[in-house]
Amino acid sequence: MRDAMLAAALAATHAAAFTQSRPWSAREMADLLADHYTHLTGGPEAFALVREVAGEAELLTIATHPDHQRQGHARRLMQEWMTKATNNGATEAFLEVAEDNAAARALYSDCGFGLVGIRKAYYPRSKAAAADALLMKRLFP
Repeated sequence: MRDAMLAAALAATHAAAFTQSRPWSAREMADLLADHYTHLTGGPEAFALVREVAGEAELLTIATHPDHQRQGHARRLMQEWMTKATNNGATEAFLEVAEDNAAARALYSDCGFGLVGIRKAYYPRSKAAAADALLMKRLFP
């Protein structure tokens, strides 16, 4: 799939999956895909974007299109990007998640991530108060 088409497909999945906050645009996806330090795991139906720098991996976003949710894609993607990051020399990983995203919080906890900080009222919500961002970390063996 050509880069522009892939970026558009990822943006469409992101928009379908993230209905409470601003989804990322095709341009933002294209910029991330062009970044040497950012890696894509998965494809248009379910994907993770991870940045690896200086022994640290950061999950920038993970999204599964609603038509493909509840099929284990996110859990598989988590394992794949963490394995790739470890193989690339990462010793720790970070992510942030909206406090009101219970499913993602459970997944990240199951994958070994623990709370290390909070950004108060970080995620704006159109029909509710802004949600806190929970900062999570995991060490790799």
